[in-house]
Amino acid sequence: MASVNPYLIFNGQCEAAFNHYKKAFGGEFVTFSKFSDMPNDGSTPPLSEEEANRVMHVSFPISKETILMGSDSNSQSGDAKFGDNISISINADSKEEAEKLFNGLSEGGSITMPIQDTFWGAYFGMFVDKFGVAWMVNFDYPQQ
Repeated sequence: MASVNPYLIFNGQCEAAFNHYKKAFGGEFVTFSKFSDMPNDGSTPPLSEEEANRVMHVSFPISKETILMGSDSNSQSGDAKFGDNISISINADSKEEAEKLFNGLSEGGSITMPIQDTFWGAYFGMFVDKFGVAWMVNFDYPQQ
């Protein structure tokens, strides 16, 4: 069964916001990476130093069932508009489940990132459904 988690998008304040949440909830980040950690094969323009230091992804368990996740925007994605800065993130139990959920939920909507294998070891995609709700679908490949 897939799990659902909130995903917050910031305009450069993600690290400060998540440090604030960490202080309030206690605990540790499971994942914390910056855009500078992302490989660049030359197919996209390089990010500025300021953007490279923004958060690419952070995940922070706030309960046994819920992981609060987030990232910063950058010039390639455009600034987040507050009110539009939250996505529903689904973590599937299999690649097949991720594919089924992605295809079913995105039908009639707008795909912002096709579901695909990623450099961080996941099968991942993003879209806005036909009702204007932003979604992320993820399957983490088993670590070897």
